[in-house]
Amino acid sequence: MYNLLDDLSIVEVSSFVASPTAGLYCAQMGAEVIRVDHKAGGLDYNRYMLTAEGRSLSWENLNRAKKSVALDLTSGEGRELLVELAGAVGQCITNLPERSFLSHAAMAAKRADMVSLRVMGWHDGRQAMDFTVNAAAGYPLMCGPEDWDPATAPPVNQVLPAWDFITGAYGAFAMLAALRHRDRTGEGSEVRLPLGDVAIGTMANAGLLAEVLYRGGDRERLGNAIWGAFGRDFRSRDGVRFMVAALTPKQWGGLVKAFAVEDGIAALEARHGVRFADGDTPRFRHRADLFALFQSAADGMDYADIAARLAAETCTFERYRTAYEAANDPALVADNPLFGPAPANPSGFDYPATRSFANLPGREAGDPAPAPYLGEHSEEVLSDKLGLSSGTIGKLVDAGTVALSDKDKT
Repeated sequence: MYNLLDDLSIVEVSSFVASPTAGLYCAQMGAEVIRVDHKAGGLDYNRYMLTAEGRSLSWENLNRAKKSVALDLTSGEGRELLVELAGAVGQCITNLPERSFLSHAAMAAKRADMVSLRVMGWHDGRQAMDFTVNAAAGYPLMCGPEDWDPATAPPVNQVLPAWDFITGAYGAFAMLAALRHRDRTGEGSEVRLPLGDVAIGTMANAGLLAEVLYRGGDRERLGNAIWGAFGRDFRSRDGVRFMVAALTPKQWGGLVKAFAVEDGIAALEARHGVRFADGDTPRFRHRADLFALFQSAADGMDYADIAARLAAETCTFERYRTAYEAANDPALVADNPLFGPAPANPSGFDYPATRSFANLPGREAGDPAPAPYLGEHSEEVLSDKLGLSSGTIGKLVDAGTVALSDKDKT
């Protein structure tokens, strides 16, 4: 938690992953992010999985370091309060539809230089979520064993909602770019960010769009092999699975030496009339023979020996872990300065919490902040941002338009 953005306040009205992630990243850099939800909780408030106390661990982590305001967003008065709040603050992140009470026009009517970021599904207004845009972009049909029949093989979905997180990161960047533009020109901006465009655009940036058009067909399945380079999973004599990759001459040379396969490499080079040290192309084209050679070497060594040899040659490798093993790995979590002491989580469950992913040498990162209780900051925010008196806020609470902290919910 750095304080680079401690002079910035952002209203966030969102749910699920992409939009809350944009706010989270801004909060981790010091911005005051005010998440506004319906008083009973947003669509993701009870998202699986829940603790025994009924608290969502997903919601808790995507809303860390934010403030929470709870309004009756089914009522005209609650909606008007939200529009007033967004206009007063001047910048808003949301994934509500543009054709809703929280349109950019409605917010800009309160403040001419309003900056809004709206995470959408598809650019034409159709709904979408991570797994559906991933299906549309073609990636699941590239996953799976390479011996599967392309005509009948099923798609393989990745479990990480990568497009959501990429969209959230790009959204934070786009928001800050719009704010910088306003600082220079005084102009507000409406930024629309379709999840589907992030997916298909990333496909284009990665060169995959050009590749399939150039070849006039689809990329083949590769199992766990890396596309266009040398890398795959292997198994040691004692049954440990691990991943290795070699993209540079130094990585390749170290890998050959660590596995002690110099003679086998020389024989394959003579057979195929290539030099594997020349780059990715010969290594990728002849990957089947290379994989067999390296696996044969791994069959004769336990993982501890392989890891020591790979480390000595500064190779790029990692042992496969389950998520639970990763969460308990000291190098990844307990001894990693990314994580700080467990804050007072609403769930009451103590576990490692992240600081900002970015490390700024010479600056104190600070400890991770907790997520708020739903409605915890309703009174504070309405007083500070809208100038409402305690009496006025009390009447709004009594009317059911505003809700306070749900700390004691059952």
